[in-house]
Amino acid sequence: MTLKQKVQVVLFKPEGSIDLQGGIALSDQMATVTPQPDQLWVIDLAAVDFMDSSGLVSLVQGLKAAHQSGCRLVLCNVKAPVRLILELTQLDSVFEISGTYEEVIGVADDSQNLALVR
Repeated sequence: MTLKQKVQVVLFKPEGSIDLQGGIALSDQMATVTPQPDQLWVIDLAAVDFMDSSGLVSLVQGLKAAHQSGCRLVLCNVKAPVRLILELTQLDSVFEISGTYEEVIGVADDSQNLALVR
């Protein structure tokens, strides 16, 4: 008998800048989701062209909330300016970063069934 656990994918798609105001908006959006063990939180940064240090706070808070609840948080579609700020702060070694959303889901789908939540 094979038993597969269903994983819930929560997708966040911020747009524009993740600065103080954009970071607060992202934090508010993440706060509307009740973290559940084994959820996969994906933050798709394809539409984000700028992030400053105050915007990083929302990502770190999200990562902390996810980990405390047994969730996995993955960043994907990270553009060069955003990647640079992650590298300068050495947070690129803290966050799990994937190329595309499809790659994140493909890796997760190889091991488990998924249910998408937006």
